[in-house]
Amino acid sequence: MQDSNAVGTRQPPNADEIRAQLERIVASPEFPTVGRGAAFLTYIVEEALAGRASRLKGYSIALEIFRRDEHFSQDDPVVRIEAGRLRRAIERYYLVAGQIDPIRIDIPKGGYVPVFTWNCPASANRETPEKSPIAPPGSPAKASWWSVNALSVGALAGAVAISAFAVYWTLPRHDTTGLGQTSLMQPDEPTLLIAPFANLGDGPQAQLYTIGLTEELLTTLPRFKEIKVFGRETSKALPADVDIKDVRERLGARYLLAGGVRVAGDRMRTSVRLVDTRDGAILWSQNYDSDLRSRDLFAIQTDVANRVAASVAQPYGFIAQADVARPPPNDLGAYRCTLDFYEYRTELSADRHGTVRDCLERAVARYPTYATAWAMLSMVYLDEQRYKFNLKAGEPTPISRSLQTARRAVQMESGNMRAQQAMMTALFFNQQLSEAIHVGEQALATNPNDTELMGEFGTRIAIAGQWHRGAALLDQAIALNPGGGGFYRGTRGLASYMLGDTQNAVVQIRQADMQRFPLFHIVAAIIYAEAGMTADARREAEVFETMRPDFLPNFILEMKSRNMRAADLNRLLAGLQKAGMAVPLDDRTVAEAAQLP
Repeated sequence: MQDSNAVGTRQPPNADEIRAQLERIVASPEFPTVGRGAAFLTYIVEEALAGRASRLKGYSIALEIFRRDEHFSQDDPVVRIEAGRLRRAIERYYLVAGQIDPIRIDIPKGGYVPVFTWNCPASANRETPEKSPIAPPGSPAKASWWSVNALSVGALAGAVAISAFAVYWTLPRHDTTGLGQTSLMQPDEPTLLIAPFANLGDGPQAQLYTIGLTEELLTTLPRFKEIKVFGRETSKALPADVDIKDVRERLGARYLLAGGVRVAGDRMRTSVRLVDTRDGAILWSQNYDSDLRSRDLFAIQTDVANRVAASVAQPYGFIAQADVARPPPNDLGAYRCTLDFYEYRTELSADRHGTVRDCLERAVARYPTYATAWAMLSMVYLDEQRYKFNLKAGEPTPISRSLQTARRAVQMESGNMRAQQAMMTALFFNQQLSEAIHVGEQALATNPNDTELMGEFGTRIAIAGQWHRGAALLDQAIALNPGGGGFYRGTRGLASYMLGDTQNAVVQIRQADMQRFPLFHIVAAIIYAEAGMTADARREAEVFETMRPDFLPNFILEMKSRNMRAADLNRLLAGLQKAGMAVPLDDRTVAEAAQLP
């Protein structure tokens, strides 16, 4: 006799069963409580159960759920964006909390009508679920990396996690949006999966360290908003030797971070590698040796996690470098704009500025909730004012546009480091110094590995008078990111000059070498003049006055806009005079200088 509970012969879920499943989803702590996801899901389920599925269009949802008026048009992306977010929330729910729920509720792409199906044969009785179909009878022991035979005896916690993961990947799937796919809310950004680190040695200490290091990486790496990191539930369900093909095809992760730990006596070696899942190429690898007698395990794993994060995920790290060389296949330009922004920051030229500004404006028009692009656009708008790059006349002013877009980025994603950096910088040039420093301090405490933030914050507080601390932050940013520190080396050279270390100032300004950035040349002229390099100083002064003839007549005002103190201004004026560059000290400039703190 045929089993009436088998999928394919069982009657579809009834309305009461579907409503019970809906209540289970929206009440779960794994379902987001922010936004209108619960109201959206409840509305479309109830409409479908009431026989009004044909009414589930963007227009009706916009009116009923998002309170748009009758003038709503398809140009407003709110429904498409929230539908994409809801699909991902449902997908995550069934991966984390709903593996054995009796009913699946899905929203196929291309519409808003929900689909109701039985989750799996084993879920007919939620209280006494049957064994999940991890390894079918007769299948080889090594048929797949989620085979139950691969679990060691006694690893009960690991078995539960892998069993749940197996159920997820062996069940029939509906059309859903995975983390590796382009969504309507965000452009296709690099996706990273962290595999549990392998214990390559003996003893409980090594095993404890591998678990702790994996946890630390899962905490540290997601702070970088330029990449998307799969959650800890997904990572922990993997074996350390997960197959790269499965990572790419089943999860859609573009990069895999993996490694192992070996302990020999008092020495511990951690090996880490970053793999491109498209072809298995190792993009970066590093060994970290630690002395167990000098530091405890917690300090070691935190240090290694921070160093890995700085190498892999920071704005000029190995993931960004790989994406510059080979852009994401599903991205048509929005993510590329963010990479172009970082390349622009390394040279700071007017030509590159205009291109990047146009690209970012198109990106935010296409992805209105892309906080990183808004933050970058804020900094590009600011460069119109502070560097006089492609200045747009009229209102609002570049400073106002910069502050507005920074606030928009923070409102969308308060934890986004680029958004925090943009807010700090916009506040600084808006003469809100204490607020700017407060934002910078908080952001740096949140992510102490972000070299772009660190270098910008170091620059700001140095010019505002904290030369010693600013120099220390700039040194740290340059050490973590020597390839992207041209702008920061220039400021570091200026800090050395202000602190009386002329020798280091010359070293730093020569390594900066930003020929297309006008302010590089004025700083170089001052440093070379102080070092007695008269010919070099004269050359740099001539280049600067050709590039920015408007700067010296407005020098006091320019320094005032950068929150410079009077004592530091006098030091710079002396340097300019030594370099042969004259600042007119008429009544206006004297009055402006008198207003400096």
